[in-house]
Amino acid sequence: MLTEHEISRSWRILFRESESNESTFARAEALLEELRPESPLRHRLAAELHELRRMRTQKPAPRKQLTRRGRLGSRQA
Repeated sequence: MLTEHEISRSWRILFRESESNESTFARAEALLEELRPESPLRHRLAAELHELRRMRTQKPAPRKQLTRRGRLGSRQA
């Protein structure tokens, strides 16, 4: 069993050095399995993994056009 410090370090390396894909998510889940069910780190990393998966599947929102004054919407005279 890995320590929380080792898991935290491995987690950072995993998402820093590789592109987020199903293989990365599977390795992240394996790291989560190493933590105790009641571990605060497990809950935090599980929430982070959920967010990363959501971001990967979510389509980028269309960008809104800024006016010359830096405001959103139509130009004012």
